[in-house]
Amino acid sequence: MKALTALIADDEPLLRERLVSLLARLWPELQVVAQARNGREAVELFDQFEPQVAFLDVRMPGLNGIEAARCMGRRAALVFVTAFDNFAVEAFRQGAIDYVIKPIEEERLRDTVQRLRQRLAQPTPPHTAELDAVLERVAGQLRQRLEPRPSLKWIKASVGSVVRLIPVEQVVYLKSDTKYTLVVWDGGEALIRKTIRELADQLDPDRFAQIHRATIVNLSQVGQFSHGPGDSGEIELKGRRERLPVSRSYVHLFRQM
Repeated sequence: MKALTALIADDEPLLRERLVSLLARLWPELQVVAQARNGREAVELFDQFEPQVAFLDVRMPGLNGIEAARCMGRRAALVFVTAFDNFAVEAFRQGAIDYVIKPIEEERLRDTVQRLRQRLAQPTPPHTAELDAVLERVAGQLRQRLEPRPSLKWIKASVGSVVRLIPVEQVVYLKSDTKYTLVVWDGGEALIRKTIRELADQLDPDRFAQIHRATIVNLSQVGQFSHGPGDSGEIELKGRRERLPVSRSYVHLFRQM
């Protein structure tokens, strides 16, 4: 029988350690295979390890826990960890979604573990379409409550012997190239000494979306989305020949297209 595995995502190391310790006592057959410090890292580790259970802190830097959960979709049983955000807790209750409140109490976690065991023993998927609606509602409410972060306005890039200041609205897409990032804009392309992860947290999330662990696209440049094999897809760009792959963690961004 395949061992049950879990991912824990929280920007507080002590909370991650306590959760690992409690789970080892309450659910010894569950293997914690990955720990993430933020939502973006959580999505990457989720795609790598494909755990059956994910414990996600609601408030994390960069991609928050709700946004990370939307990328994970219905591929895992989700448990949200929250410092009692009333709006989130009420939505979780209505949607029958598991949650635990910080600081984590052993008895409360024991109840959650029992429900998870029962749910994972059933042949049906961990969640229904109801999950999508609840997460979308909570994500919108959470964005309203979080302080807006200043977004990047310009990208500095060396093109030959010239240093260009590229307005971010002219950027078509960005693609990871090991320690560098390829910036493609209306006037050309260039490599910059910043990782895709650094840029992802600085760009306006209403205008730019990560569609793959290695790719970020300007949504205004997307002409068409097509579904592909294994819940993946690809997008066509306006006026360009490139087709950019969309991994299954980010397909939900284009469901309305």
